[in-house]
Amino acid sequence: MPGCWGDVILACLPFTPSLLPRGGLLQGIVCGITAAIGYGLGVVAAWIWRAFADRPARVPHARTWRILAVSAVPLFVVAFGLGQYWQSEIRRLMGVTDDSVAWVVAAPLVAVLMFGILLLTGRGVRRLYRLLARFLTRWIGPRAAAAVGWMLAAGLVYLFVTGILLEGLASLADKAFSVRDTITEEGVVQPATSLRSGGSDSLVAWDTLGRQGRNFAGSGPSASTIQNLVQLPSKEPIRAYAGLASSDDTESRAGLAVDDLERAGGFERTNLLVVTTTGSGWVDPALVDSFEYLSAGDSATVAIQYSYLPSWISYLVDQTKAREAGRALFDAVYERWLALPHDRRPKLFVAGESLGSFGGETAFSGEYDLRNRTAGTLFVGPPNFNTLFRDFSEHRDSGSPEIEPVYKDGRTVRFSGGDVGRVSAQDPPWEGNRVLYLMHPSDPIVWWSPDLVLNRPDWISEPPGHDVLNTVWVPFLTFWQITADLPFSTGVPGGHGHKYTTEQVDGWYAVIQPAGVTQEELGAVRATIAEQE
Repeated sequence: MPGCWGDVILACLPFTPSLLPRGGLLQGIVCGITAAIGYGLGVVAAWIWRAFADRPARVPHARTWRILAVSAVPLFVVAFGLGQYWQSEIRRLMGVTDDSVAWVVAAPLVAVLMFGILLLTGRGVRRLYRLLARFLTRWIGPRAAAAVGWMLAAGLVYLFVTGILLEGLASLADKAFSVRDTITEEGVVQPATSLRSGGSDSLVAWDTLGRQGRNFAGSGPSASTIQNLVQLPSKEPIRAYAGLASSDDTESRAGLAVDDLERAGGFERTNLLVVTTTGSGWVDPALVDSFEYLSAGDSATVAIQYSYLPSWISYLVDQTKAREAGRALFDAVYERWLALPHDRRPKLFVAGESLGSFGGETAFSGEYDLRNRTAGTLFVGPPNFNTLFRDFSEHRDSGSPEIEPVYKDGRTVRFSGGDVGRVSAQDPPWEGNRVLYLMHPSDPIVWWSPDLVLNRPDWISEPPGHDVLNTVWVPFLTFWQITADLPFSTGVPGGHGHKYTTEQVDGWYAVIQPAGVTQEELGAVRATIAEQE
């Protein structure tokens, strides 16, 4: 009975507002998971109570079951109805119009199915424990057998999940995505210019760049396209890249990419950008294209691949590789840059999106290091576990909100949830080399953390951002709510969730401070970037 009450209560709570709009299928899955958690918590609480009361379990009266049934149905109906209202409000804030009524209706059935699967799994583990305990009683006492049986059962489950399930799935995914990495997308052709890796005279073979590397090297604006937008004399941008197949290890891969950058004349350009990619080697076109437009093509960009896996899987298994890649690439570029005469050094910029921002941060020790060794930095959609991001946010100025913190009066590092112009114009003036973090209030990757399980974050207590409804924090539940938003964080219109588009134009405009680019031309660049999505 206590388990059933926990089930009912936690089955209703997931319908409270989430960061992103949800379809009925996902809502049903989340509801089923939290219902199972509620059932488990109720059973454990009852077990602890009986232990202190020193009595066995009692069979509930029929009246108690009737009270549960009469209460549970209206509670769930009200929660379900409010949930649909809140979801419609979130869709309105983000301009999302598509929704499947069939899946909304099916959500309770999906929840029941998910709850049943998890309940059977839990009882299977309990049965395993009882078998182990019964077996151990042949040699040791009942109490010791029960304790050892639980430890053995828990250990076997842990080994299965981490050693077989997660590692097996990661290995399978790695093989599957390594095959995908050999594919060249339709419309992407090998560049004929010597200004791109994989092109003529390149030190990096086209077929070693990987799928995302070929997308990066084989695309981007031409000099004429740039000049038509910004109305300034423009050059053909340089792009250098090395894929996993280009070299055997991270350090040599970074060295090869920098060699190709130098061959193409990258160190002779006015602006040099070091980008740390996401897991599969992806570089957001909006990030690099915006940089090239606003620098009038007088730019060079260098990046390397460190994994076959997409970013969300790399979150789990490739964080170390992202860290190594970010540090190795920047160090290789900085070493060549430092050897140049002072008056011939290009302006050195750093950028990264999502897991790329995590890798990009690792080359630096803090605010002074970012300011002293770069001409500017743009980090987009930083994961909550980013070391510098967390340090800046946790040590923000008193009174500033977590969704848009102010660090050291914004002297070097600033944060924007969307309106970059407002952040740039804040007092005191933003002088010197600029570091900017772009982070939507509705981006679950920015806010997801294991700490959500038991700790209430500051952003929950603050006035919500422009695209977020008021949310409440509930132990365990909020963690699952944000976790459920993660896989679908880019499935929303630009400017929301983890989908960053035209705001990257404004971000680079604030960081580069390009001379000669008017507001009208800036609007034209925004429109061009928006059309690419």
